[in-house]
Amino acid sequence: MADFANTAQAEAWNGYEGAQWARSQERWDAVNDGFNQPLLDAAAVLDSDTVLDVGCGAGRTTRLAARRAAHGRALGLDLSGPMLGKARESAVREGVENVAFVQGDAQVHPLDSEAFDAVISRYGMTFFTDPVAAFANLHRALRSGGRLAFICAAEAEANEWLAALASLRDILPLGGFGKTGGPGMFSLADPGRIRELVTAGGFSGVEVQRVEAVGKWGADAADAAAFLLDSGSGRHLLSQVAPQQQAQARQALTAALGSYEADGAVWLRSSSWLVTAERGEAAPR
Repeated sequence: MADFANTAQAEAWNGYEGAQWARSQERWDAVNDGFNQPLLDAAAVLDSDTVLDVGCGAGRTTRLAARRAAHGRALGLDLSGPMLGKARESAVREGVENVAFVQGDAQVHPLDSEAFDAVISRYGMTFFTDPVAAFANLHRALRSGGRLAFICAAEAEANEWLAALASLRDILPLGGFGKTGGPGMFSLADPGRIRELVTAGGFSGVEVQRVEAVGKWGADAADAAAFLLDSGSGRHLLSQVAPQQQAQARQALTAALGSYEADGAVWLRSSSWLVTAERGEAAPR
């Protein structure tokens, strides 16, 4: 049985949230695939490397890393059983053999010391209850000269999907949705906080740069609205209002997303931070 320090997130990602992501793997990949190449280029994954993918979800980035490390291997680590099941199925279907997936919490998972040449993550670093402990654990797992590279969301207002959701503030109880702090998607939206936490975990040479990508969120505005509101967070917001308000929210979001329709799809820009660092001389005690 996996050991979870982050019990609230483990419950979510092994419940509706994880099941929804697993069902919608191709949709979420279409949204986020624009960040894959910058991430893997920053990690400088080599042919014989051993790579750890933190918060790997359905394993898209793990499989891409495994292909780059054709004579090495890649290990995907995630809280979510449903998403890992999808990851394993996809690896078999695609014939990616130098990859494995394990369920666990990167904050406390017993990773082998100095076992990896690179640690990567696409949106998997923002859900820790104790980020310093998590980064220290990852630091210990890296070999001397090992590389850390991860993508995390930049400020909420720079992401068009959240700007569209903000149009529902008079219908849904958005409250602190999209605020910084953690754990949560925007917990590392402040570059200063990123540098502080990653450095405290033992890493050196921390750099933070903005990267942006345009992703396909739906075939049309209604499709994209349904996708957003059927996600875990969207479903939670809808559950707090009456059916009449739920219908109003879907209509309003569809209208808001209409301006993003082009070439037979809805395209939204996401803004993120690409964070890179190196293994320091010694892991913190």
